[in-house]
This record gives sequence, C-alpha cells and structure tokens, in this order.
Amino acid sequence: MIFDNQYEKQRIEKAEKLKELGHNPYGHNIKRDTTTAEFLKTYSYVKDLEERKDPSKEAKVCGRIKFLRHMGKAAFMKIEDQSGILQIYVNRDSIGADWFKEAKKLIEVGDIVCATGYPFVTKTGELSLHASKLDIATKAIKPLPEKFHGLQDKELRYRQRYLDMIMNKDVKEVFKKRSEIVSIVREFFEDRGFLEVETPMMHPIAGGANAKPFITHHNALGVDRYLRIAPELYLKRVIVGGFEAVFEINRNFRNEGMDHTHNPEFTMLEYYWAYHTYEDLMKLTEELFEVLLSKLDLPQKIPYGEYEIDMSTPFRKIKFFDSIVEIGGVPRNIIYDREEIIKYLKEKEIEVDEKASLSALQTELFDEFVEPKLINPTFITHYPIAISPLARRSEEDPEIAERFEFFIAGKEIANGFNELNDPLDQYERFKKQLEAKAAGDEEAHEMDEDFINALGYGMPPTAGEGIGIDRLVMILTNQHSIRDVILFPAMKPLNKEKKDEKEDK
Repeated sequence: MIFDNQYEKQRIEKAEKLKELGHNPYGHNIKRDTTTAEFLKTYSYVKDLEERKDPSKEAKVCGRIKFLRHMGKAAFMKIEDQSGILQIYVNRDSIGADWFKEAKKLIEVGDIVCATGYPFVTKTGELSLHASKLDIATKAIKPLPEKFHGLQDKELRYRQRYLDMIMNKDVKEVFKKRSEIVSIVREFFEDRGFLEVETPMMHPIAGGANAKPFITHHNALGVDRYLRIAPELYLKRVIVGGFEAVFEINRNFRNEGMDHTHNPEFTMLEYYWAYHTYEDLMKLTEELFEVLLSKLDLPQKIPYGEYEIDMSTPFRKIKFFDSIVEIGGVPRNIIYDREEIIKYLKEKEIEVDEKASLSALQTELFDEFVEPKLINPTFITHYPIAISPLARRSEEDPEIAERFEFFIAGKEIANGFNELNDPLDQYERFKKQLEAKAAGDEEAHEMDEDFINALGYGMPPTAGEGIGIDRLVMILTNQHSIRDVILFPAMKPLNKEKKDEKEDK
C-alpha cells in the first residue's frame, strides 16, 4: 500500500474515526463565504473598536492548517488558502465540549478545515476569527515536512510540486507571477490587433526549428507523427491564408538535453506580422518589455543573481560578427577562416568538431565567447544565412540573414527575422537541409512540400519572432533554473535514477 508508515496509518485511523462520528473527512458541497485575505481586509476596523471584537458579524473561511497549538480548553491554529494566512481561535465552549475533545485528537497540521465565527483581536494585536463552528473539509493522510527545516530537497520539490507549493509560499508567488506575465503578453498583442490562433501539436513533418523531435504514432491513420518543435510553418500558412497579424502562445517539444535553461517541453510565444520588418519586431520587443515592467511594477534595473540588469530602452544592437570581435575578443582576421577558427578553439582548450562547417564554427565562437557576456538586453543581428534556413537573405549581402536574436543575462530570450517568402529559394534551402540530415545532422529540417506549396500561392512580406516564455519568466522573477518556473518539469524516473546511481558506484 502507498500509505504504509506508522504516521500515515494513524491518520487513516483518524479519518475512519471522523466518519464514525458523522464528520465526513472527504466531504463535498463545502462552500466558504470569504477568503483569508478578504476577512483581514473586511474586518480590519475591529482593531479600532473598544472591545476589539464584533460578534454581530459572521464569516466562514477554509484553508489548510499550517500551525496548531493546544492550550487546555482552547486552541490556536493558522490556516492558509491561496490568498494568505488567518489565525483561528477555537475553545471548548464555542464549538461544544464533545466535538472539541474529539477534534483535539483527530484534526492536525496539514488537514483542510472550515471555520465559522466572528472577528476579534487577540491580546497580541492579531486580527483573528473566533470559531463557533469547526468542520473538517479534507483529512490529510501524508504529514507535512517538519516546520523549521521545511522542504529543502530540490529534486523532491520538483517531483512533488504540490508539496513544494504547500510548504514554500515563494514558489506559489513565482507561478502567480508567471500567470500574470502570460496574461500581459496576450493582452499586449491583442491590443495591437494581433489575432490569437491555434495550430497543430502533432506534425506530419518535423520543421520550424533545428531540433530533434519526439516521435509518436497515430493509430487511426497508421502513421508516425512528430510533437511540434515549433509552430512556425503553420503560422506562416495562416499568413498566406490572409490573416496579417497572428500569434500563438504554445507548447513545443524538443527531444534534447536538459539543463538550467532547457526543458524538453516548454512554452513559446510566436507571432507573425505582415508588411513589417525585423527592425519593427525589435521595436515591438522593447515596447513589450516596457509594458511588462510597468504592469509588474518592476524598476528599470532588476536584480538577477549577481547581476543588476538595466532594462532601459532602446536595447543595445550589434551585428553577429562584430560581437565576436568586440565582445568575444576574437581576432577579426580568423573569423572567416575555418582552419584558423579550429586552431583558435584548440588553443582555448575547447573541444571542436574538425569536420564542422565554417558557419557552425562561427556559431561556436559566438556561443563560447559572446553569449555568456550578454547580460544587459542585447539584440544580435545579421546572422549568417547558412544557420538561418527560414530567414530572408539581405539584399545588400546574400550571405547574411535579415535576422536577430535577443539575449538577457547570457540567455537567448527571442529569435526573429524577415521571413523567406520566395518558394524557390525555400525549396533549395530545404534541399540543403536534407543533405545535412543525410550527413548525420539530426536537427536539420525535413522537406515540407506542403509549406512550399503554400508559399507558391504567395505570402506577403512578413516578419516573425519567437519569445521563450519560460526564460522570460526566469528573468522577471529572478529564478536561475527553468525548473523553478515550470510547474511540473521533466524528471528522470526515480527507479532509473537509483539504477544509474548503483551503476556509477
């Protein structure tokens, strides 16, 4: 049985005893008329009354017991709901001697109760509820962790997020803030005339980003499907169809490694804007951050670990190759020479794939020497076209993409570009991606003939951007692991973890 230790067995026995006494430990149709926060606000005037109580008022609050102290014929408890914590005073005379005697033995920390009574102020000056009635709403079988040490084990906190939220108020605040951020982002785009749309989560072809997909099987159709790595190609089809400003707040799935900024299932905002350019997207991104800071009541300079990030707009903009030289400190004369880059990376004791293409090696220079230094918000522009298979070529330099990536605190937050709308050029790029895939690149794009077909009907000049919601929340809530902003992050199964530990030994 799952509940098999002595404390859990004792609690099960108490639940059975409550049933015998006519108190259903798992009742339903239980309603409250006020939250703890509403109670404290509504009855704050009681502190100014001469008798410091108002028996003419009655309220019913419900919450989980986080603290309980018995004092002979009375007890103090603190109950917590989503809005806050409220102290409840219970005595033998107010709820009845027989029930008080039983409740004292059967109700404990962790249980969810409802208390009905009037507001009063204790001798220590705390506004509380004097209970005339106490009901059990839910009997907890699992005891909460010990109060003073709390829930410290990070792995356990991620695996049992429900317990993490019960024990750590700050965790709930992060997820409340996340919900607020998503709401602000949605409202921001709706206010500017963008239409929110929904596109498929299962794709016949993995595309829209360079990433390894998860593969599943559709039994009814008898075909494999790919969990989407990005909604890009479907959102562009929507632009072809005639909507000129669309966005989607979506779940993406990438079958890749996990670290403090990567989870295989994550949330992205993607939007596409016809008759606009990537320069317009950068301005809109700056505007979005101004709105976020204002509505979240955050200062222009926000803390992030050891850094203080200056969010003042306009944000810095620098070209990809210039950043490698000016920020990364790499000699300019080597960045276009494949052999010189390999030699340079080896001198810096960085593992290097000597078969890698020039553009892949240039990306390695950027990743190693530039990205970690991009602390204040920075747009990196003018990426090589070879690493931008869906972006439009610059008319001034066909080897450069009209594209940017946006970084804060050494993390990529967004990626945007002028979209390629030439179906013939797109077809040729997909063919090159197929060659890369055949050569062993598992992240290279597949050939999406239907997307080429859609472009054949004409897509207006369009710019599009993807913003990582999880990383955005990390920055705005000062969290340093993506697991701390995802309610239920991906975790290795416990039995596999134990097996791996045994093999390591």
